[in-house]
Amino acid sequence: MTVTAYTLAVLLDLFCLFLGYRFLFQPGPAAAGYGVPADPRGDAGAYLSVKGLKDGTFGLLGLALLAFAGSRAEAWFMLVVALVPLGDTLIVLRHGGTRAVAFGIHFATAVVVLISAGLLFAV
Repeated sequence: MTVTAYTLAVLLDLFCLFLGYRFLFQPGPAAAGYGVPADPRGDAGAYLSVKGLKDGTFGLLGLALLAFAGSRAEAWFMLVVALVPLGDTLIVLRHGGTRAVAFGIHFATAVVVLISAGLLFAV
């Protein structure tokens, strides 16, 4: 179970880094994939950059916690970070995104992050 817990945590942290990269360097497609398209050349550009920076920072912080503080700290981090995709679910629904994206991507991500937290607590 330890290998599974650590592998899932690392994959989720790397996924956050990927999302951060995508929002910083491919903001239009990233916003469309998020479920609420936005034009990065307009007023949304700054917000898309902020999202990219935030997501990338979450990924780096998660990797640092896992490497230097251990599985229990990473578990608490995952537990708290699960609020982000839960909030994303509501944001997509509130702003005209599809239920498929809201639940199939964001809510499902929250569930996986919570599973990761549970596995890390069990290590």
